Amino acid sequence: MRRLAIPAAALAAVLIAAAALSLFTVQQTEQVLITQFGRPVRVIEVPGLHVRLPLVQTVIPFDRRLQNFEMPGEEVILGDQRRLIVDSFTMYRIINPLQFYQAIGAIQENLNGRLGSIVSSSLRRVLGNNSLLAVLSADRAHIMAAIRDQVNEEMRGFGIAIEDVRIRRADLPEENTQAILSRMQSERERIARQARAEGAEASARIRAGAERDRTVLLAEAQAKADGLRGEGEATASRTYAQAYSQDAGFFSTWRTMQAYRAAFASGNGARLVLTPGNDFLRLLQNGPPAPAP
Repeated sequence: MRRLAIPAAALAAVLIAAAALSLFTVQQTEQVLITQFGRPVRVIEVPGLHVRLPLVQTVIPFDRRLQNFEMPGEEVILGDQRRLIVDSFTMYRIINPLQFYQAIGAIQENLNGRLGSIVSSSLRRVLGNNSLLAVLSADRAHIMAAIRDQVNEEMRGFGIAIEDVRIRRADLPEENTQAILSRMQSERERIARQARAEGAEASARIRAGAERDRTVLLAEAQAKADGLRGEGEATASRTYAQAYSQDAGFFSTWRTMQAYRAAFASGNGARLVLTPGNDFLRLLQNGPPAPAP
């Protein structure tokens, strides 16, 4: 019995080792390619415990999650001949492990060089047909969609799907930045000068209009005042004429009394030196004339 126990234990150990080498687990985030002597034989996408031929078949896992590939900044010439330094990143997913293995191999990082070259050429091609204003405006989403579609088309045979291509940062070169800032400053100064000139012109126009209206109003008021004054003087003249015609003596006396009031009521202590025969003293010397019959 003791002689049989040793071989049995050895056989059991071999079977356990074979089972351990034969069984493998596919994780939820993985998809697996099985190769036999380097030749692909099957793809496993279902998570769980699976079996392979030990020492003959090799398990190559590929991440099925969304992958992020970042590119360093590169200078791109836009459609309006402006230069832009662009940092971009690409989101992709491995959808066909067999194609990926045949095109790239078992190491996913080997994809980066090829993907970077295609993304760079697509960026240059699409951005080269668009202006800086389009890249910085709402059209940017359409531009990035066009880049994504081009990269997806060129990477079709690599077993991956390009989910998105985005510009993380877009900067102008230093010399372009200074030139644009200078142009912006010049444009702002031109707009300010134009606004000031338009304001001065409008102010002068308003002042001229106000002065014209003032002149017209003053002329109309003066004309009206002259008319009223003329009417008043005419009325006064008619009144004086009527009064004089009705009683010339009374009118003469009244006018003389008005002259006395003006001469003696001033209160300034002035003296009048008159000859006795002066008409100004006639009323004082002779008294008022007799009223007209």
